[in-house]
Amino acid sequence: MSFKIQTLYKKLDALSLMKKAPKEIFYIGNKELLERKKVSIVGTRRPSQYTKEYTFTLARELAKRGVVVVSGAAMGVDAIAHKAAGAKNTIAVMANGLDIKYPVVNKKLIEEIYKEGLALSFFQEGFRATKWSFVTRNELVVALGDILIVTEADLQSGSLRSVEYALKMKKDIYVLPHRLNESLGTNSLLAKNQAKAIYDLESFLNQFGTIKKSEDEFLNYIQSHPILEEALEKFQERVYEAELEGIIIIENGRVKPL
Repeated sequence: MSFKIQTLYKKLDALSLMKKAPKEIFYIGNKELLERKKVSIVGTRRPSQYTKEYTFTLARELAKRGVVVVSGAAMGVDAIAHKAAGAKNTIAVMANGLDIKYPVVNKKLIEEIYKEGLALSFFQEGFRATKWSFVTRNELVVALGDILIVTEADLQSGSLRSVEYALKMKKDIYVLPHRLNESLGTNSLLAKNQAKAIYDLESFLNQFGTIKKSEDEFLNYIQSHPILEEALEKFQERVYEAELEGIIIIENGRVKPL
């Protein structure tokens, strides 16, 4: 499947925040996404189940409020954030030429973003990712977002390098609260007062606007991730019908919206 790679000539405000931004930006997709409110989400390539769940919820709910989710198309947190937001509401910043769909495990996701979202790169066709291109990629991911969310990170991780950029750019940084000896990188940010913890999802999300609640009692009910047995008792076959329709997922004994 081929996609047309174009050069973005419009000057982006985000580039002025970067220490040394390349002169050209290549893109595939809908450049109008750049005009919308944006939030950058980054984190580990090996997230815990807790991180997976709340990264997905944050990205999905931000998208419902008209926010574009920006990330780096990597495995783990990046891919979860893109998928949850939906291709139409996400910007992927690549560390390689846009003709190369890397990492291969995310090829389908990247193609969906090419078709319905927006992919950006500083690198010409044929350029393969290097250590320094990932660093440049991370800087642009941070620059594009109005704020930065780091959902999980170890010490000395690439995500903490992104935090360094956010601090220099004077952007607010948010993290998920984690237990002791987990996500040591984000916990260290809290200890240093360099980030704010998201203790209440609704309060955090409402700063980006509210969404109209569905009039469907079942859809409202599953927002709380009820236990499967309780959902079946209350709504009977509607639960499995919704699963077949792709509206919900049944995971670890709980019913969750998609």
